[in-house]
Amino acid sequence: MAGRNLINVESVTKAYGHRPLLDKVSLGVGESDRIGIVGRNGAGKSTLLRVLAQTEKPDDGRVSMGNDVRLGFLRQRDDFPPELTVLEAVVGDRPTHEWAVDPNVREVLEGLLGGFDEELLARTLGTMSGGERRRVDLARLLITDLDVLLLDEPTNHLDVEVIAWLAAYLKTRPRLGLLVVTHDRWFLDEVCENMWEVVGGGVEEYDGGYSAYVLAKAERMRQASVTEQRRNMLIRKELAWLRRGAPARTSKPKFRIDAANELITAEPPPRDKIELLSFADARLGKTVYEVHDGKLKAGDKLLIERFTWNIGPGQRLGVLGSNGAGKTTLIRMLQGEVKLAEGKLVTGVTVKVAYLSQHLEELNPKWRVLEAVEHVANRVDLGKGRELTASQLCERLGFGADSQWTPVGDLSGGERRRLQLTRLLMGGPNVLVLDEPTNDFDVETLGALEDLLDGFAGTLIVISHDRFFLERVCDDFVGLVGDLHLRELTGGVDDYLDRLRARKVAPVTKGVSNSAGAPASSNAAQDRLNQKEMAKLERQIKKLDERETTLHANLATHATDFEKVAALNDELREVQKAKEEAEEAWLALAE
Repeated sequence: MAGRNLINVESVTKAYGHRPLLDKVSLGVGESDRIGIVGRNGAGKSTLLRVLAQTEKPDDGRVSMGNDVRLGFLRQRDDFPPELTVLEAVVGDRPTHEWAVDPNVREVLEGLLGGFDEELLARTLGTMSGGERRRVDLARLLITDLDVLLLDEPTNHLDVEVIAWLAAYLKTRPRLGLLVVTHDRWFLDEVCENMWEVVGGGVEEYDGGYSAYVLAKAERMRQASVTEQRRNMLIRKELAWLRRGAPARTSKPKFRIDAANELITAEPPPRDKIELLSFADARLGKTVYEVHDGKLKAGDKLLIERFTWNIGPGQRLGVLGSNGAGKTTLIRMLQGEVKLAEGKLVTGVTVKVAYLSQHLEELNPKWRVLEAVEHVANRVDLGKGRELTASQLCERLGFGADSQWTPVGDLSGGERRRLQLTRLLMGGPNVLVLDEPTNDFDVETLGALEDLLDGFAGTLIVISHDRFFLERVCDDFVGLVGDLHLRELTGGVDDYLDRLRARKVAPVTKGVSNSAGAPASSNAAQDRLNQKEMAKLERQIKKLDERETTLHANLATHATDFEKVAALNDELREVQKAKEEAEEAWLALAE
């Protein structure tokens, strides 16, 4: 039986200025729908969400939603007052004895905020970073019993671990209708079962997640190209016919002139292709970066205790770590901006590095687009005698004659990052360091950037929370997992997430690690040790499970006793944590 209909959109039109972002769009959202929304920056994705949420009225058409439909909307920026505490923002005025016994609330607070101790919940939003506020806003929505949830760039400022948790959590709520605008293609593939592409004022629908959407779109484009070839032949034929003789010739049938003019009028402008050029022609020697017996600190905080690290020519390296782990400090150390507390950094004599920072502080907001390019070079050598002027290069990058005089400060985030990256590449680097390069990029731009990086002949070092992008452009990975070591991740992002989970079960598996670390006389002997430890863990899990059941019953019995609930809740947290650690340890041994 099909789920109930939640939101109906009928012939909706919405324009800003003279350009309609949505033009007579009709759509429906039903129970359990999982829809990802993609499209170029400025195409109308966020506008569509605001229209669906009824926070913005359409110019024409109708949006209807049942009175009993409970809708949640995560905007790109929250409007929390700075003095609001985390507790007030997430649970509002809900009594502690109610939310403290709600397993969903506990799961969300643990997954997004790392727990729910009093010190954390008492923090004010004004003292928190953008990523921390994002988690609070998400937690507010996820603890609510909703029918449909609209998420506008939910993964912005979140690290890989939290994004993986969010995807897994959303799968546990199958009846929740979900619409997601995001450039995170891994997330789209994980949670979405249908895709909407906002393009040319319309919304094109596709079955399946992001990967299926790419395949289906390629097939649509192939079919359209056949039709387009026939249409172009018609246009050329009609134009050739119009050019023969004077247009005023009375013998020329008027219907043919009208038909040709209609074809010309309907012909769209040339596709605005995003094209970045790689000019990494500087030679790299055998040495790029070498760290010998190094120790890295950020102020008084120790980030890496002792490490030796070699980055070679042509290496494509992804750097993983949670927010605040020290990833940016690590790459700033490679460039000499941060000094090692101990040890030695060797930089190759031929290294010519270009660094795309996370915040783009290098761009002067008063520069025009053309000026920003000319500050690097007036002409670009493409090789084999081919050159482009700065203006021609801007055209190739999608900045037309008019937009070339737009101040950099008026550009969108994605346009500014694209412009800055192009300026860096024009300098001819042989080492490219990218710190969160995908921020504010739409899916199409990301594809163009990946295609560009495929042809980059130098060494590439990338920090990004975008898992799809990392796995697409990088061959090797290292990670900061919180143990004061720089770890080589042979298994990529999955290896990183496994190591984080293993650290959480370290107290339970301490004895196992010591046993595993001792020399074993044979595989059979090791297997016997593992079996013995697994049996021990199974007994431990059973006891913890029984204690958890008892605590839940006690919480229900003493729901009105605040002090008792608080004590029971603290014990329940410890029991659940110990049980999770024991289960993870058992699974690790079983593998």
